[in-house]
Amino acid sequence: MASAPADPRAVLGRLDSSGRLVAADPELEALQLEAGAALGQRLALPQIAAIAELARQLGTEVVRPAIAAAADHDVEVRVRAEPRGDEIALSLEDWTTRPAQGPRLAALIGAAEAGIAGAPELEWGTDEQLRVVALSPDLAKAIGTDLTEVVGEPLTRLLKLEEDADGDMALMRGVAARTSFSGQRCRSRGGDDMVLILDGDPVTSPDGRFAGFRGTARVAKQVGGPAGITDDGAGSLDDLLRSPLDRIIASAERIVERADGPLRSDYVGYGTDIASAARHLLSVIRGMSEAPAATGSQARIDISALAAEAVLLSEGLAEDRAVLVELERVSPLAAMGQERAVIQILVNLIGNAIRYSPRGGSVHIRFERTRGTASVCVSDQGPGIAAEDHQRIFERFERAHQDDSGTGLGLAICRRLARSMGGDVTVASRPGEGASFTLTLAAA
Repeated sequence: MASAPADPRAVLGRLDSSGRLVAADPELEALQLEAGAALGQRLALPQIAAIAELARQLGTEVVRPAIAAAADHDVEVRVRAEPRGDEIALSLEDWTTRPAQGPRLAALIGAAEAGIAGAPELEWGTDEQLRVVALSPDLAKAIGTDLTEVVGEPLTRLLKLEEDADGDMALMRGVAARTSFSGQRCRSRGGDDMVLILDGDPVTSPDGRFAGFRGTARVAKQVGGPAGITDDGAGSLDDLLRSPLDRIIASAERIVERADGPLRSDYVGYGTDIASAARHLLSVIRGMSEAPAATGSQARIDISALAAEAVLLSEGLAEDRAVLVELERVSPLAAMGQERAVIQILVNLIGNAIRYSPRGGSVHIRFERTRGTASVCVSDQGPGIAAEDHQRIFERFERAHQDDSGTGLGLAICRRLARSMGGDVTVASRPGEGASFTLTLAAA
């Protein structure tokens, strides 16, 4: 069991260029062992490892608070990470122990609602291919298995994932975007028809690569019907999602303001991008709990400005695909609509265009004003779409191409949102000539 230092001195350690803990005081080595690793292996304390990696990337000393988990308690420390050549020197100061923190949802749903007496720890973990690497004893017992029997097996071998009301799967969206997810409904394959709700957060390796998920589960309350309608505590879950996003936005704004000291300009730019993306995700979360926009609730918006924001949110995907996104420069183009819905539509259309364009290709975004309408058109250099499929692709679960790994919901949602604002999304395309998707709204 990791213990506190006998005196208030700092606990020291050293990481090599690959993030391996090559030297450590006994207290830090004990934490490393309890986390499942040993001296000479990669540091297995995620928050401390992330601070060390940040110091390596910035090339300067970084001081941040962190929490590490011991066997029966948590440890709060102030981490000082300092680059020294190819290595990182660690100094863990203000070492404080506290009771182990329970599952994140325990405080929200209470032990009685968890379905198993005694506030069980229903926790799980997978690698990047969704193979099981961790399963708490309580969760293993709940689904009638044992970690030793399922380690290395696909998570879907234990649990049958179910689609939500929109035909979507939160876990699959999380895998595709390498982001946190919540509310994934699934059933145990153990034959007892147990319904679970999964939440998960991505795990990154010390070199920043996606390494899988760690998350919690809870037993849903079935209130009737074979499908098992669940009482998911939607309001609490919504709050759970919004709170970390608010913290991300606040932290990103501190980066932009250089509140923690001098910082290179490109990192300030990253802070701006993070804040913009988090605000967009927050707006999507709000939209998930609100009714679709009604035509009578429209406001005057600038389509050209919203398109520029959508391009910014799509920059990461464009860089990964080496696709150039060319945005036509125009004066403000006024229309009637809702900002959140328009951005969601354009991010989807631009993302599709980037994915279908060849590597090194380009996506063009242009605008058009006609009598009574304002439009934005997103054109790609992809394989194109046959005329007989122009309407089919707007149906739920339909994809433009058989090898498309998407959910088949993006375009259906885009058209639904556009029509709820009194507009539409249409396509013009021929095989081999790319595709152009146009969002049209009433002019303001």
